[in-house]
Amino acid sequence: MQTFQYPDPKDYPGILARPVMDTSVLESRVQAILTDVRENGDSALRRYTRQFDNVWLEDIRATEAELAGAADRVSAPLKSAIAQASRNIEKFHRTQLEAPQVIETMPGVRCWRKAVAIERVGLYIPGGTAPLFSTILMLAIPARLAGCREIVLCTPPGANGEIHSAVLYAAAVSGITRVYKVGGVQAIAAMAYGTATVPAVDKIFGPGNQYVTCAKQLVAKSGVAIDMPAGPSEVAVLADDTAIPSFVAADLLSQAEHGADSQVLLVTTSPALLSRTLEEIDRQLEALPRAEIARQALSKSRALLVRTLSEAIGVVNRYAPEHLILSVADDEAVAGEVIHAGSVFLGNYSPESVGDYASGTNHTLPTNGYARAYSGVSVDSFVRKITFQKLSPGGLAGIASIVEEMAEAEGLTAHKNAVTLRKNNLND
Repeated sequence: MQTFQYPDPKDYPGILARPVMDTSVLESRVQAILTDVRENGDSALRRYTRQFDNVWLEDIRATEAELAGAADRVSAPLKSAIAQASRNIEKFHRTQLEAPQVIETMPGVRCWRKAVAIERVGLYIPGGTAPLFSTILMLAIPARLAGCREIVLCTPPGANGEIHSAVLYAAAVSGITRVYKVGGVQAIAAMAYGTATVPAVDKIFGPGNQYVTCAKQLVAKSGVAIDMPAGPSEVAVLADDTAIPSFVAADLLSQAEHGADSQVLLVTTSPALLSRTLEEIDRQLEALPRAEIARQALSKSRALLVRTLSEAIGVVNRYAPEHLILSVADDEAVAGEVIHAGSVFLGNYSPESVGDYASGTNHTLPTNGYARAYSGVSVDSFVRKITFQKLSPGGLAGIASIVEEMAEAEGLTAHKNAVTLRKNNLND
């Protein structure tokens, strides 16, 4: 990690910058695949699966037998863990369901808002270096609670043509029956435009590498909704001298091992904590199976030593991290000053890993500074809020002059007439 001791605030923009990619070549490559799938459907999906996943598949859809058989290949302890995580996620997200509230804004003028589920949603689950079956729970459970009529899942197959057993099992226990062996840009294209086998969806969810992220952003331009702009995973740790160096190091490494393009940030007021944490990172790194991936991420990461807690809070708010860990003495007070973060973890015993898997909160979160304007996935992500209003004759009479005055001031005579005609009818 690059270390900065008491940096000048004017240098923060450069210090806190995320790694920047030249996306011009990336976009042209991604667009070519999107266009190919849109025009050639399943045949393009098979070609790209052979090219990128090294397997030729006649049948893209996972069979019922494959979904049912996954349970036999998942260990009992993992099944138990998935079951408890599912209960926690459902318990937290169920509280987000809202009953319509009818508000009478004026006598005889009733307004309400109703949440209506998005009919068909698509979930993308990466395979690659880590099968993220936990993301299925994070997306499918709120989708089911919201009432989505159909949930489609795409995930890349292994070289044997099969999907990882834990991914299939998590899909089965989440109630997903439409699982397709398609990964990468071609999966996003299939869900966006539809093929003979994969249905087009109304909104696409899920993480992915730079190609998948680019594909989601490009299909969004053509009218297909996506969950949020997303980039590589990231964490910021704000620590004082009450933090435990080995814990802080483990938290930083837990994000660094996500991918070579991940970034982690340590902001601390304690020189001793900074020194000991860097030593711990080196020590723990040696024992990690994904050490090389973590090293590449750490090369783009930062550690900042600042003078005051107030300055540290300002730094992390400026960074707007996907995950923020507060390893400080008065963590709840500091949490009250956090305004830009995807998900916050308070105290020395709240590692970011619990949010990734089982505490109940959602781990699909805004990255790359988008936490300034976007929220993480919730039940709200899977619904549309439709407003309704109903006026009684007396209600119309009471509001008519207000609308007439405002419509006339805007020069919209037909708007005024729509009210005036009804008002006059009441007076006849």
